[in-house]
Order: sequence, then C-alpha cells, then structure tokens
Amino acid sequence: MNKQTRFHVIYWIIAFFGVIAIQHYIGVATQVAQIPYSQFQQLLRDGKVAEVGVSDRFMQGRLKEPLEGKKAFVTTRVEPELARELQQHGVTYTGQVENTFLRDLLSWVIPVLLFFGLWMYLGQKAAGAGGLMQVGRSRAKIYVEANTGVTFADVAGVDEAKDELREIIDFLKDPQEYGRLGGRMPKGVLLVGPPGTGKTLLAKAVAGEAKVPFFSISGSEFVEMFVGVGAARVRDLFEQARQKAPAIIFIDELDALGRARGLYAYGGHDEKEQTLNQLLVEMDGFDSSTGLVLLAATNRPEILDPALLRAGRFDRQVLVDRPDKKGRVAVLKVHTRKVKLAPEVDLEKVAALTPGFTGADLANLVNEAALLATRRGAAAITMPDFNEAVERIIAGLEKRNRILNPREREVVAHHEMGHALVGLALPGVDQVHKVSIIPRGVGALGYTIQRPTEDRFLMTREELENKMCALLGGRAAEWIVYGRLSTGAADDLRKVTDIARSMVTRYGMSKRLGPVSYDREPRSFLSQGDAPAPFLRERDFGEATSDVIDEEVRAIVEAAFARTVEILESRRGALERGARLLLEKETLDETELAELAGAPDGEARRSSAG
Repeated sequence: MNKQTRFHVIYWIIAFFGVIAIQHYIGVATQVAQIPYSQFQQLLRDGKVAEVGVSDRFMQGRLKEPLEGKKAFVTTRVEPELARELQQHGVTYTGQVENTFLRDLLSWVIPVLLFFGLWMYLGQKAAGAGGLMQVGRSRAKIYVEANTGVTFADVAGVDEAKDELREIIDFLKDPQEYGRLGGRMPKGVLLVGPPGTGKTLLAKAVAGEAKVPFFSISGSEFVEMFVGVGAARVRDLFEQARQKAPAIIFIDELDALGRARGLYAYGGHDEKEQTLNQLLVEMDGFDSSTGLVLLAATNRPEILDPALLRAGRFDRQVLVDRPDKKGRVAVLKVHTRKVKLAPEVDLEKVAALTPGFTGADLANLVNEAALLATRRGAAAITMPDFNEAVERIIAGLEKRNRILNPREREVVAHHEMGHALVGLALPGVDQVHKVSIIPRGVGALGYTIQRPTEDRFLMTREELENKMCALLGGRAAEWIVYGRLSTGAADDLRKVTDIARSMVTRYGMSKRLGPVSYDREPRSFLSQGDAPAPFLRERDFGEATSDVIDEEVRAIVEAAFARTVEILESRRGALERGARLLLEKETLDETELAELAGAPDGEARRSSAG
C-alpha cells in the first residue's frame, strides 16, 4: 500500500466514526421532550416529575410517566417574580436562551482554518523554492509522448549518433524480442559532445520515437545545501521512473554530479560524493530488461569518475560532434522550415561559410538572418542577410558610432590589409572572405574574416607557421609603414604565442627539445583551438627545460614575424593601394581583394603614386 492509498483510508475511517457520532447525537436529541417552563411547573404540581437537574439556564430531568412517549425532558428557567405574574394572567411562558452554538463553533473553526491555510500556502511556497517540505523530492520533469514533440526528423547533422540510439528505441518498444538471443541493452548511454551540438534534443527525440515517459533533470539540481538531499533525490527519481517503466531518465550536465571523487579540497565526505555514490548504487540496482534506460549528456567527459564509465553503468558512449558541411546543410534545412527564403539562397554556400558551427550556432544564424531581413522590410531572407549574420556572430555588432580619428583609421586600414595580403599570399591558409575597418564588438577596430575551404582535422608544421604569419600580418604592416608598433595586435600576439607554445610543448615540433610532450594540462578532446587553461598547473620539468621552452617559443614567433615582414615588403605597393581603397570603401570583399592581390606590384606602386 503506497502513501497516497494509506492517506485515503485514514480519511474514510475518520468520516465513518464522524457519521456514527452525529447519528448518536441526533438519536439522543429526538428522545428528549422540550417543554415550556409553565408546563414544567404544572407537571411539578401534579407530582409527575421524578428527578430534576438544575443549571443556571436549563433544567432537565425525568418524568414518572412518559409524555408523548418521552420520559426525559428539558426546559429553560424563568425568573420567579416574572413567572408568578405571567401565571396570574394565564400566559404560557418559557425561557428564551440565545443560541450561541454557531458563534462558539466559528470562534474555534475560523482561526484553525486560517492557520491551516497559511501553513499550506507557506508550505507550497517553500516547496516551490526547494524548501524543507520537498527537499528530498526529485525535480525531474516528466514528459509523456505527446509533450516531447521531438522526433529524429527534428535532429540533423548527427546521423551516426542517431543510428546508435535507434537500438534503444527498438528495445523500449519490444524488450522481449530484442533480448531473444540473450543480449541486453546498455544500462546507461552517455552522450558526449561540445556545447550546442544537440545532446538534449537527441534524448528528447529518443523518448518521442519510443513513445515512453521521459524524465529530464540537470545534474546540478541534485545538490543542495543540506547533506543527504542529493542522494534522496536520486532515489526518488529512480523510484518514479520504475513506476512508469518503460521510461527514459535523462541527466543533463552529468559532470556537475559525476565529477571524479577525491578532487575536492575537504576530504571525501562531500555532499556531491554522497550523491554520486547513490547514483552508482541505483545504476547497479536496476535491470535494463525492465525497460528503464538512463541517458546522460556532458561536454567534459575527461573529468567524470571512472566508476561511472565502467561496464555495467555507462557502458556506451555516443559522440555528438560538430557537424561537417553535409551535416550543416541538413541542420540548416531543419531550421529554415519555418522561415521564408529567397530563391537565390543556397544552403550549400551558407554551410561553407560556417565551419565549426554547432547546431545551436546554426539555429542562431538563421534567426539573426531573419531578424536582419525583417528589419530592412524585405519579403524574404537573402544571401547578404546570411553573410551579415555570420559576421555579426563571429565579429560582433557593428559600432558605427565609434568614431576614430583619421590617423587611427589609417593605422587600422594598413593593419587589416596586412592580414589580408599575407593570407592571400600563403598556401594552406584559410581563405580571406572580407576585410573591413568598421569597428565591431567590444574592442575590434577592424576585422579580417577568413574561412576554411574545407573541414580540417590535421595541420602540419608548415601550415601552423603560415597561420602564424597571417595573424602577424597586421603588426608587420604597421612596422613597415610607420616604423613603430601599436596596441592593435594584442589579440593576434596571444594567438600566435599559443600556437608556438603548443608546437613546442604538445606537438613535439622543436628540434632542441625533440619529440617530447611537456604539456600536462588536462585538455578536453571536445574543445577547439589552443587556448590555455585559466589556471596554473604544476609542471614536471626543470627550470632549464622551462628556459629552453621559452627560448624556442620566442624563436618561432620571431621567425614568423620576420617572414611576414619579408612577404609584405615584396607587396608594399599592394599594401598601400589596398589601405587607400579600404579607407574609401570601408569594406572589401573577396573579389576586390583577389584583384588587388593579382595586380603586379609595379602597377600597384604607380597607381599608389598617382
């Protein structure tokens, strides 16, 4: 018998005894004769009263002979002087007592009801805020099949992940048929991928395809300030899911709950560790043949506790990675269903403009393009809208009200043309798409947009050096034209230094240090770029090696800068001509840049001099 059934039975018992008490009271009341006081005096004179009980207002007793079938009586008292006067005039009289039953009842009931109502209200507010009344209850949101509204048709760009998860759908639909050869489904499936790739959407699609209840909760919702609350919520979550099996439990951001134990500063009795231990126990305690499947998602699998990832728990990991060009086209088709596109819009070209974009980035891109088209009053979204949306996402919002003085505009124009010309001159560098001196974002006074022609997963040392030269093109242009340096290349220097340090410490590309890795930073294989960790880690090499690393990094950067200066010196005329054209138009596209780079240097110098 569960708690709700026991609650109803207790109320039925109370109601039964209440009805019996009321019937008894009514039965006793119907056996008592209510007589006037004058009649009582007459009965008293006639000697028919056997016994009397006197109170300040009432008199009740028994008669020697029944009166209308009733031996018990009750009457009200009247003052003796008034009674004698009324009796002399032959008036039938009795006492009239004010009935205060209802008033007395309300004086007790109303305060109790007010107190109970206030208590219930505060209890609900406290429960809604995670208070004590619901502190051990799970906050999982239950979605039935009609409420998910997501199927595999709504998920694109992750075909391999969908194929892996189709097995779970087949199992949930028919567990007996799927296990006829003795095999069993994995107890837990871990969706691993960068943020925004659609892990949560995939989990909802699995529930929508299988048409089973879907329990969704974030890993951070298990942990509260009270010790033991997280473990209680884990127990409650699995209890709810078992009652509705077959069902899917989905824990988003598992790394908030499943971080490796022993990493905390104050020992092993941490609340998070107790919650994790309870999750491990629950995963061991349920049988996958009952139709209960645990899905989880994380973008930091490297910090998860090894006990979570062992066989029998999360024994299957599904990678939900950034989509390739084909996948980006499929994602764009999904997100452009509800928007109006112009006939000339080619989603293949839009996908080519967005390497490295996740599904969430592409959804944001379509929305930004729709807003831009709406703002200018267009009837449909065009390719320029998508181009502008890409620039807004990558470089930030245009800041035309950020007025630069003429000298600063000249420096920015030469800086950006330096990036563009070096990028156009070197092989293996991302294609230069646009150059502009319109300020964007927080601190960008100009920008050069480069996009790869294809998805790349490996880079050689030569390609890394070329990338460094393209980044140093702005600084080199300033040095060639003005003979001094400005602060405009700060971000470029940071990126170049990161690449050079990775070449030395991670990729083993230093002749002096050899093929040895000196990088002990726990990098996620899901992250992009070579950004360093935001905290310092203990190194396991000596000071002499550290000095050599610094020297090698400096030598690589200096060599790249010298090479960049040499490239721009040979294209000085194109640099001057392009900077003047950029000051005039503020923005140059790839066609204009190609013409500029293709012109002979002598012709460019004559045009510049004229």
